[in-house]
Amino acid sequence: MQRPQGTPWTVADVPDQTGRVAVVTGASTGLGFEVASVLAARGATLVLACRNRERAMAAARRITEATPGARVSIQQVDLASLASLTQAAEELGTEHEFIDLLINNAGVMVPRQDTTADGHELHLGVNHLGTFALTSLLIDRLLPTPGSRIVTVSSVAHRNARLRLDDLQSSANFKWGEAYAQSKLANLLFTYELQRRLAAIGAETIAVAAHPGNADTELVRDFPLQQKIIGSPLVRWATKWLFQHPPEGALPLLRAATDAAVRGGEYYGPSGFREYTGSPVLVESTGQSHDLDAQRLLWAASERLCGVSFGPVVA
Repeated sequence: MQRPQGTPWTVADVPDQTGRVAVVTGASTGLGFEVASVLAARGATLVLACRNRERAMAAARRITEATPGARVSIQQVDLASLASLTQAAEELGTEHEFIDLLINNAGVMVPRQDTTADGHELHLGVNHLGTFALTSLLIDRLLPTPGSRIVTVSSVAHRNARLRLDDLQSSANFKWGEAYAQSKLANLLFTYELQRRLAAIGAETIAVAAHPGNADTELVRDFPLQQKIIGSPLVRWATKWLFQHPPEGALPLLRAATDAAVRGGEYYGPSGFREYTGSPVLVESTGQSHDLDAQRLLWAASERLCGVSFGPVVA
């Protein structure tokens, strides 16, 4: 049954996913878990791609308890390690000839300066370079799959970002908030450039971006005071226009991944004030995210830093 025009898009609008293979990064908790749970309930074969195997197994059990018979497997992968990404991609390629959905959800936000196993600034390394590398390593499983999609999760924080191509690693005057915002801008620059390249080769695969608004997830696990404040029932009631629970935050991701009306290069987020909360709709990103030169230069820098390429997805 078709949804009446003008009515909010909800989880009930997620179509049947039987026969589709979906890889969701960071799926043990928060947005990733909610997305995976819904896709499993709609019949998809789920791969929970997570750093912590025990938490991933616990998440898989929760999903199968809620949806008996759900097809759920675990793939250990650390987006902060190119070696781990390479191994995970090889294992996934062996297990799955085709992938229908790659949902690049995993990310970090930490109030300190740190690096990945490969020496990259942590926010850039996990949120962008890890996503870039994993997508590159799995692209050969996506391109032959009719209707396949690559969904990458950005953030409202991208509005506050400035891409520093001369200092992508934020080594000069490091500020964690700026580093995080830059990584989320990079997610959009990557999505738009990837879509341009996919369209140039006539691929059926599309690249789409989404953001959850202000969702209360474990992304703020390194901010105990913020967690305590957000978790207060009184604060919840007073700020319901500002924060939403993970199931609501997951809706833009689900729409980007499953709505038949979605087109490559689109960006989905909440409909409410400053896109903090609300039903999922098509939204706009900043002008900087659409800078073609910035997209191409970031792509080239990412290939160099990761040591990967996208094969047939050429400039």
